[in-house]
Amino acid sequence: MLRVVYESSHDLAADEIVQIKETRGRVTIKIRAGSRAEDYIPPLNAALKVFVDQCSWFQIWRGQIISAASPDSPLTVQYVADPDVSLRSGAEIREDCGTVRLHVSPAFPAELVVCFLNPAIEKFLSGGQWFQWWQGEIVTMDSPETVMV
Repeated sequence: MLRVVYESSHDLAADEIVQIKETRGRVTIKIRAGSRAEDYIPPLNAALKVFVDQCSWFQIWRGQIISAASPDSPLTVQYVADPDVSLRSGAEIREDCGTVRLHVSPAFPAELVVCFLNPAIEKFLSGGQWFQWWQGEIVTMDSPETVMV
């Protein structure tokens, strides 16, 4: 099963606001607890650009497989501080061919925004348009949680 999990954390290095780690079927994104959108969005976007350029996640868009190396529409993920995002939803995900934009309310600190991002990204991934190539295995939403060896 594919998962992207957001956490607010006090355990990041002093110079880190964002940390991204990938394992089989999972990406964990830690955001410094207490940081505001204006503080975490620029480093989050920078870290995601590096991550997406090196990662093994793919989007299926109208039958086409999109990756970071796709020439016409390379896979990109961007966070946008959006004052028009409902305070009730806290986060909205908008997707197009190769582009995923996560609009978050700038009113929420990291501790709150992760509470809204986790259910939003879970619903988003359940749409079945994503897969991960992990050590020779294709991991989808239908893949089991663990691999038997």
